[in-house]
Amino acid sequence: MVLPIGEITVSEDMEVIDTAQLPTRTYQLDFKRGRCTGMIDGLKAMEQAAYKVLDTVRFSHMIYSEGYGFENMIGHDQIFVRGELPRRIKEALLQDERFTAVNNFRLEFEKDNTYVSFSCPTLYGDVVVLREVIDYVRT
Repeated sequence: MVLPIGEITVSEDMEVIDTAQLPTRTYQLDFKRGRCTGMIDGLKAMEQAAYKVLDTVRFSHMIYSEGYGFENMIGHDQIFVRGELPRRIKEALLQDERFTAVNNFRLEFEKDNTYVSFSCPTLYGDVVVLREVIDYVRT
């Protein structure tokens, strides 16, 4: 990529595109097989982006910025998880300006599993996470 050198002048005949209107076209990832299986765009791309950010351990991969990923909750008690998990999920998702909020957050604890569900409005529609197992949380 070549970056411009010097001043950049925007004239009236130029169209400035808001970054929120840019396409979300990206590779479709098959997480089970560990390969790319085509291209996706729009809401499907946003669902994948949410899954990917929540599945990436924050501060563990030099390729990502410090704001990318999710801080795991290994070894914490249920009462701590109940208060902290919603904040950590919101913090992880809202780093991406295409996500506008995290709503309808619910936690359920069953034996050694913690289940989370929420909806996340985006510029392309709502990403809904229903009953996802957070298996690294100790109850």
